[in-house]
Amino acid sequence: MDPRTYIRFLSTVEALKNRTRHSWSSAGRHESVAEHSWRLCLMALLCADEYPALDINKVLRMCLIHDFGEALTGDVPSFYKTDADEEKERHAIAELLGMLPASTAAELAPLFEEMEALRTPEAKLFKALDNMEAVLSHNEAPLSTWIPLEYEENLVYGNESAAWSEWTRALRRELLADSLQKLEDAKKDAQQKE
Repeated sequence: MDPRTYIRFLSTVEALKNRTRHSWSSAGRHESVAEHSWRLCLMALLCADEYPALDINKVLRMCLIHDFGEALTGDVPSFYKTDADEEKERHAIAELLGMLPASTAAELAPLFEEMEALRTPEAKLFKALDNMEAVLSHNEAPLSTWIPLEYEENLVYGNESAAWSEWTRALRRELLADSLQKLEDAKKDAQQKE
């Protein structure tokens, strides 16, 4: 890839550092899409030993690129995302891939297709971790940042994607326990203030 194309593409996806997500950090500020993707990559890296038969490099690549489209569209929380939003994001991904050399685009495009199809173990692990990262972020964020729907959503979000393996099911159970503890602690705090 020539340096100018390289710089132009990186400058375009730099928007992911500035695009905020619905999730909040433990410090009480909106997290960026790039921060989400970074921790998602770390999650995949750290669970690699649980999946010796999987191509973890492929999972890492999925984690790294999965929200590329949001550099152009911004983030729409999954519980608000419509088919039209999904289509807009697909077009954004195609536009971004069009900025890259054909060989690079040909290498990345199948990863997006694989993530969308969710048929391979790598795509299933990626999706489960993607969902679990959001739940983890919510558990870490101040409860005051939760919208009413999240009091229920955080208890069930990602259950379907986590169901595919014992390790992701165990991770989901631990995150559920943390969510329930967070809600219980908040209830006790409110009662003490009364």
